[in-house]
Amino acid sequence: MFSHIGKTRTPKHNLGIASLLSFVAGLVNVVGFFSVQKLTTNVTGHFAFFVDEVFKLNFENAFHVALFIIFFFLGAFFANFMVETYSRIRESETYIFPIITEAIILGIIAFTGNYLIKENPDVIAYSLLFAMGMQNSLVTSISKSIVRTTHLTGLFTDMGIEFSQLFFFKDQFHKRRLIKSIKLRLTIIFMFFFGGLSGGVLFEHFSIKSLILGSAILLGGLLYDFMKIQFLLLKRRRG
Repeated sequence: MFSHIGKTRTPKHNLGIASLLSFVAGLVNVVGFFSVQKLTTNVTGHFAFFVDEVFKLNFENAFHVALFIIFFFLGAFFANFMVETYSRIRESETYIFPIITEAIILGIIAFTGNYLIKENPDVIAYSLLFAMGMQNSLVTSISKSIVRTTHLTGLFTDMGIEFSQLFFFKDQFHKRRLIKSIKLRLTIIFMFFFGGLSGGVLFEHFSIKSLILGSAILLGGLLYDFMKIQFLLLKRRRG
């Protein structure tokens, strides 16, 4: 799921990583918003808020909004920097450090969130945007830009294009490829929604500690990949 890079990736691998990470993004999106009333998985809305504050001459508020955008960018930069650096050492494990970092961030916010909400809620937004920037960058790199999981605007645009192309496909191969791509995008949308729904239900009972589930899912995905690789290695040795 994570460990297959480039040509070794299949639609099945992309479907797996899309399901897992889009669920986490949906969870973070809802839990983050319910906690601090800020968008924590994408920056599109923050640009509008930034311009609004600038026109009102509220430059201090504008700076705080700009930081939301900057932290998402820094997360994306950090993840890809780690991928490029570690790919020169062991390409098949480039994903491990960014995923563990994201899981740690979600875990820390889960356990310190109630304190931060009272003292400095913006730290929660900065941290979650950094984590989501990392996730979006990582999955984009791993899947060669096929999968993105932290926002839905581009997904609905691409899916609209692909649905229209079903009326104009060149041959059956082209049609099958379109259907596979639509299936992938529908999976991301559904899992994002399911993650958000789960986040909303959990938030009622556990508040910001609901982010622990996101951290556990990320670490569980790493464990699954590790166990699968070890099983295949063992099978080859016996074979």
